[in-house]
Amino acid sequence: MQLKKNTVHGKNKILLILNFFLLFFFQTNLSSNDILTEKFVEIKILDKVNSKNSTLVLEVGVEQNFKNLSIKALKCKNSEFDDNPEITAYLQVKDNTIVNKDKVFIFNGWTFASSPSLRPFDHPIYDIWLKKCFN
Repeated sequence: MQLKKNTVHGKNKILLILNFFLLFFFQTNLSSNDILTEKFVEIKILDKVNSKNSTLVLEVGVEQNFKNLSIKALKCKNSEFDDNPEITAYLQVKDNTIVNKDKVFIFNGWTFASSPSLRPFDHPIYDIWLKKCFN
């Protein structure tokens, strides 16, 4: 009888310790994600026809027009690693001159500041690069 009682207390202690560590892990994980998600995105746009660069600051979640493009940033994050910082943003770009409703976005995905060629933005007139995320 004594052995059974000790195992029940041991299981309860293990569950209590496990719950404490899970709560601590999720609490610190959520708070670090809130710090890293930024509210503004800075992108650089190259007009290939006249070779002019323009800088555009977007608010996350707000669609903004640039000439005949509609650009919307859905998320922008700075990495948590200090030795090799990485800036990533989720962008949606529409060309307002395209009338075909089957192709809504000319670009819809993650873009990386350190290597824009991973998900290239292919447009005959414009190139877009992610520069930075900030509050």
